[in-house]
Amino acid sequence: MTPTRKKRLTVVLLILLGVSVAAAIAMTALQENLLYFLSPSEVAEQQMPTGRQFRLGGLVKEGSVNRATDSLKIRFRVTDGLKEVEIHYDDILPDLFREGQGIIAIGSLDNNRVFQADEVLAKHDEEYMAPEVADALQKAGHPRASKDSTSVAPSEYKP
Repeated sequence: MTPTRKKRLTVVLLILLGVSVAAAIAMTALQENLLYFLSPSEVAEQQMPTGRQFRLGGLVKEGSVNRATDSLKIRFRVTDGLKEVEIHYDDILPDLFREGQGIIAIGSLDNNRVFQADEVLAKHDEEYMAPEVADALQKAGHPRASKDSTSVAPSEYKP
């Protein structure tokens, strides 16, 4: 091999190595920042590590809402018809939050397998349900997941 060819080969290998390292760093950073969506059944099936943030969606179980009288703390259960997950939240809830309502909570599980929510989102009208929540309810066979009350894309919504 000539010295010029050896030099070119070295440069090409260094470039490939640099691109590989950059891709590995980018993939690692992306993986750590993804927010997965899970239904209560999926939370029960999977062993989510404590402290790992994800989105939890389902319907607020009837009769499960407990509000503290002296603070904003609230406890409630979310269900997909098969399993339930208890959620604790310490902030102002959306105006549309109520029992039987489809919600998405963003947060993580604590050591007691209770979901500590950082944010709670509620659907915005009677027809719309977040596609993730509708899909999870449909997979669980929940009667509320009929075509009439499930996902309507926000762009298709007409008041």
